[in-house]
Amino acid sequence: MKIKLLLVEDHHIVRRGLVFFLKTREEFEIVGEAENGEDALTFVRTERPDVVLMDLSMPKMDGIEATKQIKQYDETIKILILSSFSEQDYVLPALEAGADGYQLKEVQPEQLVASIIAIYEGNANFHPKVTPAILGRSAVKKENPFSMLTKREQEVLQEIAKGRSNKEIAAELHITEQTVKTHVSNILAKLEVDDRTQAALYAVKHGEK
Repeated sequence: MKIKLLLVEDHHIVRRGLVFFLKTREEFEIVGEAENGEDALTFVRTERPDVVLMDLSMPKMDGIEATKQIKQYDETIKILILSSFSEQDYVLPALEAGADGYQLKEVQPEQLVASIIAIYEGNANFHPKVTPAILGRSAVKKENPFSMLTKREQEVLQEIAKGRSNKEIAAELHITEQTVKTHVSNILAKLEVDDRTQAALYAVKHGEK
């Protein structure tokens, strides 16, 4: 099954270049193109892409706000930022909005393909040049370890701390069991723990109740 991609980029030449290249790859199916965040939200609701390739600087609605709204709509949709900027002022807001990865437009084509596949499979992926910003984010997380969790992830963690199973959490929060599994995976990654038992202990120890 092909990975369904939505490309969000306001520069026509850049967007068409991405389309031209990615269409040559059998791993992908391009389900839409958008030139701003507002159009991206429309495509997300109608086409349900697996991965959104998102620019940051765009008219009407920028990539940060679009990322935030897409994640609020459906957290299972993966978002890979593709930007010219590697500074913290761009990287951190993107990650805080819920982006799953961050690549620079200078990335080699094959690496871009690998990045898309990586985040589709649930693995975070970042360009080496944004590492300093990621490290800065980690320092913030150590001060407030739960600040990097979305509201829904915090709710799931609360249920984990109560000892509830994925099935029970799904029923309590009115979401699917698969969505719970996705949230649990994200929680473990963000808290840097190996399993839900450690996550529950972490929550109790650090006051997430």
